Amino acid sequence: MKVRVICQLAIWKSSSYGYNTHMTVTLYHYVHCPYCVRVRMALGFLHREYRSEVVAYDDEATPIGLIGKKMLPIANVNGQVMGESLDIIKAIDTNNKLQTTDVTTHPEYKIFEKVLEELGSPVHSLAMPYWIYTPEFNENSREYFKKKKEVKRGPFKELLKNQKQYVDEMNQKLATVAKDLKPFYQSQEFGLKDILIASHIWGLYVVPEFQFEPKVHEYLQRVKAICQFQYHQPYWESL
Repeated sequence: MKVRVICQLAIWKSSSYGYNTHMTVTLYHYVHCPYCVRVRMALGFLHREYRSEVVAYDDEATPIGLIGKKMLPIANVNGQVMGESLDIIKAIDTNNKLQTTDVTTHPEYKIFEKVLEELGSPVHSLAMPYWIYTPEFNENSREYFKKKKEVKRGPFKELLKNQKQYVDEMNQKLATVAKDLKPFYQSQEFGLKDILIASHIWGLYVVPEFQFEPKVHEYLQRVKAICQFQYHQPYWESL
């Protein structure tokens, strides 16, 4: 099952902003996936209209048919199909507003990738048992996801039993991030790193036992507003 919807983001018409209003984008994605969320946030920040194709997690045929392997996000940008989130962001950012190449080739980017990796582990341990009960999943895709992820993470029941451990770990990691908010990540200006940080931890909002400290919550809400981001927008728009 796929949910199809045109995401009608506000398009800036003024040529002074340099936005290409004729770009056509179709995004194949999972709603929960941090790498998919980062592309959606970038699309919102750049005021890009796009067609959303929410792919069921047990649908192997769609991604394999597009790029030869099961992975998302995938985007068709003006007829060019690509499957890496940062490549997609570079392709839609025709005026280099996010400076993706400069950020990702900087020597310190490896350090930043480590930060993302350390954030991602407890996020997945906390959120996966909840993600599978969101509207994105049906019985078949839920069981497919659970079977795949339990190979790496262990039984979801055990993740829930050990939840306090992951909450404590997550709070420690986010305390470090909070120290670098100035008010954006290591900067007074919004940038690509904010999209990458926010998309990595946004899924924690689905976990009722986890509460963001005010500084981090306010930061996420600033990023949300800048990126015109609504987590379940593909479903609301399709009603």
